[in-house]
Amino acid sequence: MLGLLLILFSVVIALGGYAFMPDSSPNANNGIVQLQKKEPGFTTQVMRIPRAGGVQQEVNFIEFILSGEQADFAEIPIESYTFKTDSVVIKPVNTNSAITDQERTFGFREILGSDAKNLTPDQAKERIESDFITNRTYWLGTDKAGRDVLSRLILGTRISLGIGFVAVLISLVIGVTIGAIGGYFGGSIDKLMTFLMTVVWSVPSIMLVIAISLALDSKGVWVAFVAVGLTMWVEVARVVRGQILGLKEKTYIEAANVLGVPKYQIIFRHLLPNIIGPLIVIATANFASAILIEAGLSFLGLGVQPPAPSWGMMVNEGFQLIGARAGLFLVVLPSVCISLLVLAFNLFGNGLRDAYDPKIPISNA
Repeated sequence: MLGLLLILFSVVIALGGYAFMPDSSPNANNGIVQLQKKEPGFTTQVMRIPRAGGVQQEVNFIEFILSGEQADFAEIPIESYTFKTDSVVIKPVNTNSAITDQERTFGFREILGSDAKNLTPDQAKERIESDFITNRTYWLGTDKAGRDVLSRLILGTRISLGIGFVAVLISLVIGVTIGAIGGYFGGSIDKLMTFLMTVVWSVPSIMLVIAISLALDSKGVWVAFVAVGLTMWVEVARVVRGQILGLKEKTYIEAANVLGVPKYQIIFRHLLPNIIGPLIVIATANFASAILIEAGLSFLGLGVQPPAPSWGMMVNEGFQLIGARAGLFLVVLPSVCISLLVLAFNLFGNGLRDAYDPKIPISNA
């Protein structure tokens, strides 16, 4: 139950996505150079300056949940600010000790637009302080590009669960089909299917991903999804084949054959429904394996590509900064997320295995 609760929590986070993220820009890619590699809990003042292009096109709620929304303003971290007659003078956060004079001045009209002419100087100051100057806290720090780590971890949940779901779906479709055909028909067909399973089983996942990437001439998110799925169907096929080899000798299958029931109906209506339990258990285990494989591939640069956040890629970015003060956090945080989600699926899979095991008494299951 603990594993199931953690999985449900991750699903809610993944579905909500941008609604839960402090940085709701696409791919949580709003980096501020002055705030690189900050530790968890870092707080600073930020001034928002409207972009030259004006207001971005509004998106509806569904589009916002799926892909976020580009901000209408640029953010400048500041150390202090003062007001003059019709302008505000800010001192940005200094990242270069050689620069001593870096104050910048923005007119009220530049910040407030056409609304500035309808406001008194005092009203303009109050409006700027309330709407355009705010405190920003990075609860889990920032990465090497100054992006919010918490936002990228949240969005990484969607990628990990998504690749797990797609990979398991692909592995079930291919594995059930090949395993059922080989196990039911036997003979030369079974030998051919077994040979195919052995060949694919012997190919390392990384080599298969590289081959698929070269064949499709791409290294995008969906290529990683498909590649991981194509590496996991063999175990499903072996389980399905073994189960069907035992079930096809049952009396009700012999009766169906005598009555002339089409073979595809025997497989899909009489055999496969009786192996749903083992399939659910192996699908749960494969879900955890897919998350680990994706993390490993992204760590090596063969999975999800920037700027899309992936937990494995975030571990790699933190590993490259391991000498910096914030490098440890950049490695530990996504690693903990990977471990917790994989542990949750393993715990849930163990519970399902016990529930579907007929040898375990119901009172102890």
